[in-house]
Amino acid sequence: MAKTREIYICSTCGNQSLVWQGQCPACKEWNTLAAEIVSKKSPSESKPGGKNAPVALEEVGGELMQGRPTGFEELDRVLGKGLTPGAAVLLGGEPGIGKSTLLLQLAGSVATRGGRAVYASGEESLPQLKGRAERLGLLGPGLLAMATANNDDLLSLFTSGQPPELLIVDSVQTMASSRVDGIPGSVSQVRAVSTELIEQAKKSATTLFLVGHVTKEGSIAGPKLMEHMVDTVLYLEGDRRHLYRILRVLKNRFGPSDELLVLEMLEKGLSIVSDPSTFFLGERDASLSGTAVVMAMDGQRPFAVEVQALVGRSTLSFPRRTALGFDVNRLHLLLAVLEKHLRINLATSDVYCKIGGGLKLAEPGLDLGIVAAVLSSLYDRPLPEGAVFWGEIDLNGMVRPVSAHDIRRKQAKRLGYGPMFFSRQGKGLHGSGTIGGFQKALFGQEGGQGEG
Repeated sequence: MAKTREIYICSTCGNQSLVWQGQCPACKEWNTLAAEIVSKKSPSESKPGGKNAPVALEEVGGELMQGRPTGFEELDRVLGKGLTPGAAVLLGGEPGIGKSTLLLQLAGSVATRGGRAVYASGEESLPQLKGRAERLGLLGPGLLAMATANNDDLLSLFTSGQPPELLIVDSVQTMASSRVDGIPGSVSQVRAVSTELIEQAKKSATTLFLVGHVTKEGSIAGPKLMEHMVDTVLYLEGDRRHLYRILRVLKNRFGPSDELLVLEMLEKGLSIVSDPSTFFLGERDASLSGTAVVMAMDGQRPFAVEVQALVGRSTLSFPRRTALGFDVNRLHLLLAVLEKHLRINLATSDVYCKIGGGLKLAEPGLDLGIVAAVLSSLYDRPLPEGAVFWGEIDLNGMVRPVSAHDIRRKQAKRLGYGPMFFSRQGKGLHGSGTIGGFQKALFGQEGGQGEG
């Protein structure tokens, strides 16, 4: 029998260590090393004897496999080629965000198009799956389901009969392989289950979807190696209290890796928002102060978002600075630039800023809109009706151009926005090189004392 030994594996990066340490030597995270029992092969078992040999790529036969349509045109665009045979896709997201609903709808769409889809769940029973599919109106002869936590049951789908076109595993942390020690969800089990399923899926041209849990920091749980093993990594994000969801592509070997898809949670499941250009604006009143429209870019798609700001007198020793939807450090930086270059006193003012609709963005083009909203609230004067902003502000008070300027401008024109405010380097209609000139263009003044 093979000897066994105990090693310690980092749950964040998958690094292995022979002794336990409080901090992982690879990723420097604390308290992430967990003990795992592995088998140690004898020298006779580890002798090289592989039959595989390298071949010239130009001599490789066969044609490239074409992707199968999912039934959702926008989802095909995000995935690149639809459901590519043999592809492995990892989908992550917070609990209750809609991962299972989205994948069940995908399986139902494949089944209605004559394909064979199998939804394997280690978290729900078959009656629960049927009830959810019936509520979504997806019941049909081509939609198959399994309730199991044994990975061998899933592997048997590839060896007995016709392999499915689509296999969904919800979730990989609930599956266990009999060939590896450890409880389901451990680093060794997740790695073994993923390896076995991906290997069989590529041999049988089955499109594999793996659902992954997330940690409290928001990253996909399990070894980081799992994200390198799959072809595509998707992340479903949003607030469970809001109706919208965003499906973001973090990695894609078959298409662009910076795409996103906007979804809306309805009674019959998730519905794709085909044109999210103004989806996050809602019903806004342009006559109110403290609001600005920004033409933002997330992935390769431009859409208009509303930035809201509230500046008021503070009664605290240290005034509040609150930002929702973007990094609060960006707000601190922009306020410091305003105080330095516009001679505005904000030391006794509370400043609250948010992006409307609950959207979260990390985009430098937001800077100009945030500044416009803050100045509008500070002077209690509304911005010009139809005005739209984009541009990055550096520490010297200069407005710098941002990427995809032409795309933003074309989209703003299509939506009927004007005037447009952006960097002068972008050769814009109402561009300005400094925030001083930008303030003068908005309010007719170079600088001044704000309230407080």
